[in-house]
Amino acid sequence: MIQDTISDMLTRIRNAYLAKHETVCILNSKINRKITSILKKEGYIDSFNVSISSDRELEVKLKYLGNQKKPGITNLKRLSSPGLRLYSNYKDIPPVLNGMGVVILSTSKGVLTDREARANKVGGELLCSIW
Repeated sequence: MIQDTISDMLTRIRNAYLAKHETVCILNSKINRKITSILKKEGYIDSFNVSISSDRELEVKLKYLGNQKKPGITNLKRLSSPGLRLYSNYKDIPPVLNGMGVVILSTSKGVLTDREARANKVGGELLCSIW
């Protein structure tokens, strides 16, 4: 059984990009659906939907740029872990590549990006950073 589903999701996406796969299957959970919807909204992936073969998996269609198939995501990093939770006030949310990347937070208003959290003036647990 997987203890940290977010780390598992990020690792599967990272490995799929390294292997140049078109799609990747990840565990279907509420937090993973919210994170993948943020990835789609920010333009890092093409699409995602519940897998036809199993309703326990999400099928994520990865995005590549140009003819050389450059990955849409350069780096995925898990910030908070089950053993060491990292929390931040909205004023202290770390910028990623001077605003070019995205930090995903779990807040009292749901899973938000760093820009949305600053706009809503709400802090929370730093889940991952993406650029």
